Amino acid sequence: MSKEKIEEKEIKSSEKEKEAENTEPIAADNTEPESDEDGAEAEEEDIKAEEIDPMEKLQDELAEAKDKFLRLYSEYDNFRRRTAKEKLELMQTANEGLMATLLPLLDDFERAEGAFSEETKIEAVKEGVILISQKFVNSLQQKGLKQMDTSEGSVFDADLHEAITQIPAPKKKLKGKIVDTLEKGYYLGDKVIRHARVVIGN
Repeated sequence: MSKEKIEEKEIKSSEKEKEAENTEPIAADNTEPESDEDGAEAEEEDIKAEEIDPMEKLQDELAEAKDKFLRLYSEYDNFRRRTAKEKLELMQTANEGLMATLLPLLDDFERAEGAFSEETKIEAVKEGVILISQKFVNSLQQKGLKQMDTSEGSVFDADLHEAITQIPAPKKKLKGKIVDTLEKGYYLGDKVIRHARVVIGN
């Protein structure tokens, strides 16, 4: 083999080695994007796994709403029972204040009964009864009781008065008006608690 051929072979082998060296980084460069894509896909899969299922989210919201409803219903039921109990107690003790006001009058009647004897004068008894009656009226007025005005000549009002009968008017000005009162009427505050029973002139 000639010297020239040997040199050619060496040149060719060195060129091949250079080509091999040049191709190695290219192969390395081509593999890098593939690894990035694989990483991105893995991250996407992790994100999807972390996302909450819509049905599961709705179930959680429903459970929370149900819990709130049960708490609210329980509070309302307790309020209703407490209110009913208070109302019952109020009805049972509604007249407590009135009864306490009338007790001294009961004491007065008992003292008056004990004071009666054969020697008791009618005038003294009459004065005692009048005093007790006035005290009784004052006690009721303090509780809001008011007497209706049904004096002779008052205008008849069907909302306040009950006409028992009609009689010929003794005077012309009494026609259609109250002539006599058989039973007095009363207000409690502004509310009518008993209508006056009256006689009307015609």
